[in-house]
Amino acid sequence: MMRSLCSVCATLCLALLAGCVVAPAPYAGYGGAVVYPGYVAVPAPPPAPRVEVVGVAPVPGYWWISGYWSWGGARYVWYPGRWVAPRPGYVWVAPRWQHHGGGWREQPGHWRRR
Repeated sequence: MMRSLCSVCATLCLALLAGCVVAPAPYAGYGGAVVYPGYVAVPAPPPAPRVEVVGVAPVPGYWWISGYWSWGGARYVWYPGRWVAPRPGYVWVAPRWQHHGGGWREQPGHWRRR
């Protein structure tokens, strides 16, 4: 009886522990940002985009990817726009910032299949 009770308790404990998820705690970064697994929450929104002179494509059919602000660890950093070769079957999704909880979270730019 005692032996079967111990095995039931052990099985119950293992089942409960199997449902536990351990994630690293967020920590404060430079510039007041909070670093979470997979993203950074920045306390203030990014500055307004800079005005860029686009000009003429170096090769016909190239795409212009506008410049954007990204978090550089302690402050926002501007990445200027550039011309890129097209990717057939894909469309460029520009990076953007979203208000998330108590801060701002960057959604990086990427190519998305049409």
